[in-house]
Amino acid sequence: MTMLARLLWFRERRWIGFGAAILLCGLGLAVRLAFRHGFPGAPFLTFFPAIIVGGLLGGAWIGIFAVLLTALLVNQFILVPADFSLFWPNGWVMLLAFTLITSTMVVLVDISVRTGLSLDAASRQLRAINAGLETRIAERTAELMQAEEKLRQAQKMEAVGQLTGGIAHDFNNLLTSINGSLEMLQTRLAQGRLDDLGRYVTAARESASRAGALTHRLLAFARQQTLAPASVDVNALVAGLENLISRSIGPGILVRVETKAAPATVRVDPNQLEHALLNLCINASDAMPGGGELVISTSGPDDGLVALCVRDSGLGMGADVIERAFEPFFTTKPLGQGTGLGLSMIYGFARQSGGDVRIESRPGSGTAVTMVLPACAAAAAQMVAEDATVALVEGAKQVLVVDDEPSLRMLVTEVLEDIGCTALQAADGAAGLREIETGQTIDLMVTDVGLPGGMNGRQLAEAARRLRPDLKILFITGYAEGTLLKQGLLPAGMQVLTKPFSLEALAARVQSLLAV
Repeated sequence: MTMLARLLWFRERRWIGFGAAILLCGLGLAVRLAFRHGFPGAPFLTFFPAIIVGGLLGGAWIGIFAVLLTALLVNQFILVPADFSLFWPNGWVMLLAFTLITSTMVVLVDISVRTGLSLDAASRQLRAINAGLETRIAERTAELMQAEEKLRQAQKMEAVGQLTGGIAHDFNNLLTSINGSLEMLQTRLAQGRLDDLGRYVTAARESASRAGALTHRLLAFARQQTLAPASVDVNALVAGLENLISRSIGPGILVRVETKAAPATVRVDPNQLEHALLNLCINASDAMPGGGELVISTSGPDDGLVALCVRDSGLGMGADVIERAFEPFFTTKPLGQGTGLGLSMIYGFARQSGGDVRIESRPGSGTAVTMVLPACAAAAAQMVAEDATVALVEGAKQVLVVDDEPSLRMLVTEVLEDIGCTALQAADGAAGLREIETGQTIDLMVTDVGLPGGMNGRQLAEAARRLRPDLKILFITGYAEGTLLKQGLLPAGMQVLTKPFSLEALAARVQSLLAV
C-alpha cells in the first residue's frame, strides 16, 4: 500500500485523526511542562507534531482543531499574566499569529494531500481504464482475426463451389471409365478370354489416379491449414490445372496456355499458388459474361523473377477500380456474388512470398493480372522409387491394421501377407488399442486417421506409444487433416501415406519402416 493510500485509509476514519490530535496535544503539553526551562520563549514547539499529524490524518478541520486546542492549552497552562502587555511579544498577539499561521499551514498541507489523493485516484482509474481498453482491444482483435479467417474460408469455399460443376463432370467420366474397365474384366474372365486384360487394368488405374488427383486438389482448396513453402515449377503447375480450369469456367470461354518448356521454379506454398491461379481465372470468367478468351502465360526467370499472368478479353476496369482492387472486401460483383477477398488474398500471398501483383486494364479492353514471384533453383524431385516387385521382409513380423473400411483392410492384409508379414485387423481405435493391450508382439501398426467411435488414428497412436514407446506407426489418410501429420512434425518411427495409394507403394513403405 502506498503512503497516499494509507493517508486515505486514515482520513476515511476521522475518529483516528481526532484521537491522534488530542493525544499528541496532551503529550506536547506534558513535555512542555516537564521541560519548562528547556524551551524558553518557545511555548508552541512541542505542539507542532499534534498539529501536523492531525492535519495529515484527519484533514484541514482536524488540523485546525489541533491548532485551537494547542492555543487553548498554551494560554491556560504555559503563558503567565506577565506575558500579556501592550508590546511584542504580547501573549494575545502571539496566540493569534500562531493560530493564523498554523491554520494556513494546515490548510495548505490538506490541499496538497487532497491533490495527491486525487491524482493517485485518477492514476489508478486511468490504469484500470487502460487495462480494460487493452482487454477489449485484445478481445476485439481476436474477434476480428476469427472473422477474417471465417471470411477467408468462405472465400475458399466459394471457389470450391464454382469448381463443383466441372469436377462432377470429370468424376463421372472417371467413374465410368473405372466401372467400365472392371465390368469388361469381369466379362472377359467369365468368358475365359484372358488375353489382353492388361489394358482394362491400365485404364482403371489411370482413371483412379486422376480421380485421386482431383480429390487432393479439392482438399487443398478447402483446407484451413497453412502448408510449408516448397519448390514449385510454375509451368508444370499451370499444365496440371489447365483441364480443371477449363471445366470450372464453362464452355463459353476459350482457355489458352502459353508456357515455356524450361522450368520456371519458385519457392511458395503450392496449394496457395493453385488457389490464387484458380481465383484469378474465376474472376476473369466473371468479367466475360458473354464468353471470350482467357490466356494463362508464364515468363522468366528474368532478373530472378518468374511471372504468372492471367489475361482476359472481358469488360476491363477503370483506374478508380484498379486503385481499390486489392482492398479487402472491395468487390464490383452484385451483393451475394462475392466476398471481395479474392484479390486481397492473392496480393497478401504474393507479398508474403517476396513477390508482387500487378494489374493492367482499361474499360472494354480486358484485364491482365500478373503475379511476380522470386525465382529459385530448381529442386530435384524427391521421389522414392517403388518397384512393382517388393522383397519379402526379413524375419517374422506382425502388423496391426486399423481401418473402418472392410475392403481396404482386406487389401492391406493381403499385401502384408504377400511380403511375409502376419496381419491382425481392427475396425476402430478402441478395438486396435485392445489388441495392443494384449501384450502380443506387434512390430508395426497401420492405421487410418479418420476412425469412428470417438478415437481417431492420431489419438490411437498416442495411446499405443504410451504402452509401447518403440512401436512403429504408418498413418494412411485421405482427409485434409492429414496435413497435421506432415513427415517433419511426426516423431521418429511414424510416417504418413496419403490415399489413394498403390499397393506397391504401401508394400514399399511397410518394408522401409520394418527395416529400420
